[in-house]
Parts: sequence; C-alpha cells; structure tokens
Amino acid sequence: MASLVQELIEAGIHFGQRRSNWNPKMAPYIHGVRNQIHILDVRESIKGLLLAKRFIEQTVGRGKDVCFVGTKRQARGAIEQYAADVGMPFVTERWLGGTLTNFRTIRERLKRLEELDRIVESGELKNYSKKMESQLLRERKKIQRNLGGVRQMTQMPGALIVVDTNREKNALLEAKSLGIPTVCLVDTDGDPDMVDIPIPGNDDSMRTIDIIVRELCDAVKKGKEGRSTSGGDASGEKSGGRADTRGEGPSDGGAPRRRSSRSRYSASASAPAGGESAE
Repeated sequence: MASLVQELIEAGIHFGQRRSNWNPKMAPYIHGVRNQIHILDVRESIKGLLLAKRFIEQTVGRGKDVCFVGTKRQARGAIEQYAADVGMPFVTERWLGGTLTNFRTIRERLKRLEELDRIVESGELKNYSKKMESQLLRERKKIQRNLGGVRQMTQMPGALIVVDTNREKNALLEAKSLGIPTVCLVDTDGDPDMVDIPIPGNDDSMRTIDIIVRELCDAVKKGKEGRSTSGGDASGEKSGGRADTRGEGPSDGGAPRRRSSRSRYSASASAPAGGESAE
C-alpha cells in the first residue's frame, strides 16, 4: 500500500485545476491551495480507489462486465492496453449517444461490422465495383473505430468506469438513467455528484490515469478469478442473495429501470454485495 501511495504522489495525483476553475462540490476532497492550484487530499484519493476496487471485484465476480470510458488523449492508451488485457469492453474514440440507452441499435451496427468483416475476409469484396469497394471499406473502418472496443459487449455492463466527468458527461447521464453504477476519476473541476464512487485525482496526468486504470483492472482480474471458483455463475446470485437484474432493460426489450433514489457511496461505506444496486 505504501508503494502505491508513493507511486500516485510521484505521478501527481494530488495536483488539481486552477483555483478559478474549481467546482465547489469538490471541496471535501481538497487539502489546500498552492500557487493558485488546488491540491487534492491523497487520503481521499486512496479511499476512493480502494472502495472502487472492492466494488469492481464484487461486480465482476457476480458475472458482470465493466465498461471503461476515456476519450481524452491522456486516457486512451492506458484504457486500450489494460482493458483489452482483462477482456473488458471500452470506449476511447467517441461516446456515441445511445450506446447504453439504445443498446439494441448499437448491437445492430456491430452485426453490420461482422458482415463487412466476412465480406473482406472471404474475398467477396473483389466482386464489387471499385467505388462500392471503397465505400464498404470506409464504412467498416468507421464502425471499427467507434465501436470496436464494445464489440464483445453482448449485455449491459454491471458498471461504468470513467475518466473525467466533464468530458464523459453523456456516458454518465446514460448510466444514471439506467441505474448502472459509475466509478470515475474526478478532478477539482468535476462534479462528484454525477458519480457513485468518485476517485479524486488529476485526470490530465497520463501517469495518474495509467496507475488508476491498472489498479482497477487488477480488481477485474480478481473478480474473474472469483467467477471460476464459484463455478462461473453469471446470474448474479450467491447463497442467500438476489439475482442482479440491473441494466438489462434495453437489451431484452423491457423498459429501463430508473433509480427511485440515488445516494453516493461515502469513502467509509462498504461496497454493495449480493447483487444489490449501487444507488
């Protein structure tokens, strides 16, 4: 733990935005001001990270996948590397409106990508005119660029892991409307009320993002190990627990379930267990 704290400090997780750009809702996570720059409380960052890791491990252990979202330049490399290593879906190019709330349409576009891949790999593309061949290749490239990271996401994710609340506001709003829990690296100019588990930290530092994503993906690995030891039960049920049916509405044709009330986790709270909704 000491080495992780030292690593985060060296990465600059405690450096926030300029004092003039801050969001007053981040006041509980701010330690002070230095040279007109807000300094975040590293203890709050560690608390948020540990809580997020525990929650993600339990979510993945119940058979749910988590989706990583980070379209800013500083986050793309780390998310593509670590999320791909643990087999989790990710969005790093652009968040398409309706990725969650209109999930069926997204799946249709991915089927189209599979069809285009089949045409190219089978050599059938040679039978088309040069103009049509160029159009099909452009269409394939565009779909792959925008949706390639969620290609294997066949059901709604159990949680959304986001870098920067301001940039990924649309993704957070979609998750909120469907009752999907969210974990986010939040800088001093962000809104922690948009997130279920905020991790206060510098969301412009590539090293900070790399460490946070790496640690969260380690939790995913442990959750997957829990799946295998429990027999790979993806129903979300444990002994004496309830099945987790959160977020299945759009994929099975039912109406999306909205939160009746939404309270954020506190740093000292325990992560939910037994398939309970993270409201």
